[in-house]
Amino acid sequence: MAGSLPVSPLAPKGGFPDLPMVEGVRFATIAAGVKYTGRADVMLAELAPGTTIAGTFTRSKTRAAPVLDCQAKLGGPSDAPGAILVNSGNANAFTGIKGVEAVEAVTAAVASAINVPQARIFTASTGVIGEPLPHERITSVVSELGKSLSPDKIEDAAKAIMTTDTFPKGASRQIEIDGKPVTISGFAKGSGMIAPDMATMLVYIFTDAKLPFDELQPMVSGLCEGTFNSITVDSDTSTSDTLLVAATGTSGVDVVGNGRFAAALFDVMDDLAKQVVRDGEGATKFVTVSVKGAASDADAKQVAMSIANSPLVKTAIAGEDANWGRVVMAVGKSGAEADRDRLSISFGKVAVARNGQVADGYDEAAATEHMKGQDVNIGVDLGIGDGSSTVYTCDLTAGYIAINADYRS
Repeated sequence: MAGSLPVSPLAPKGGFPDLPMVEGVRFATIAAGVKYTGRADVMLAELAPGTTIAGTFTRSKTRAAPVLDCQAKLGGPSDAPGAILVNSGNANAFTGIKGVEAVEAVTAAVASAINVPQARIFTASTGVIGEPLPHERITSVVSELGKSLSPDKIEDAAKAIMTTDTFPKGASRQIEIDGKPVTISGFAKGSGMIAPDMATMLVYIFTDAKLPFDELQPMVSGLCEGTFNSITVDSDTSTSDTLLVAATGTSGVDVVGNGRFAAALFDVMDDLAKQVVRDGEGATKFVTVSVKGAASDADAKQVAMSIANSPLVKTAIAGEDANWGRVVMAVGKSGAEADRDRLSISFGKVAVARNGQVADGYDEAAATEHMKGQDVNIGVDLGIGDGSSTVYTCDLTAGYIAINADYRS
């Protein structure tokens, strides 16, 4: 499946960006044949001694073995080197004790190959759920992986973790703090089974900034809410979501409490999250849903997600139909506080409903014209309070059905 689909029409122009290297990180990839043939399906990232590693994970009750292992390892000693190993083609999820044994075998092999403590090796697996991971195919090539590590292979790493993705996703920011450069570079995979808490996403971000775990972890968790937890493709939460941020400290720049660094990290996370939506399975339109006037921010997000996840709304967008009645429906079913007679809706700059009824002078042709664009904006004002939220989604097309009806073949 990976690489066999045409590139999304919403893909960033120019292909994978030229990401600056982060000192203290090296990458390697290899074709292990976990599922796919003729393509790299395992990536290894080696992290310098002293690297701080923070992360967020799916809140699914059926979390995969690699997720549970990563969660248990966060916050451990950071003076030793570290590593991240990811395979595509098999999720190693819902595999019982075999899943745990596979993680143990893979991390042990990496520890032996590149002299990294097993407690500092983080793994992830993405692909089909419920099939035992053929981990011997991975452990048999780990030594070769270790011999080919290089700081300039980040694009190869991004490609190796793809499943139904149609393009690799990368982003970076470089800033100056106290006259010294700080670099943030990262990549992600994700296309379907995308919903908050995170998504079927794997995200790896690297920076040469210096900050301890008790500072990095809350920063990452907080920034996740407005980025990876504010996107949805199909409302389905994966068993395998993993976001890791590794700070090598090699720049020597201490960024504790630095707002500019937090803003730059947000920008990278936001960029990657939106690329995931732009690669939504079968997607032809990128949709921004903005809700304001809610009783609280939480209510606003509840309404926004109700709209963004509605199959009726998403299929209307796919059909370029300015059917604002479906937005009314989604607001009403959300469970958040709402008042029919205060509700206002817009498509782009076109006011379609005001105070509980069709807007005076509503121009159906203008609304339809907006729906024909690749970027669709739905605005909702509940007229109740000051709460607001913005989420991102895509349309629902026959392409989504085709991809997922044929996923295991």
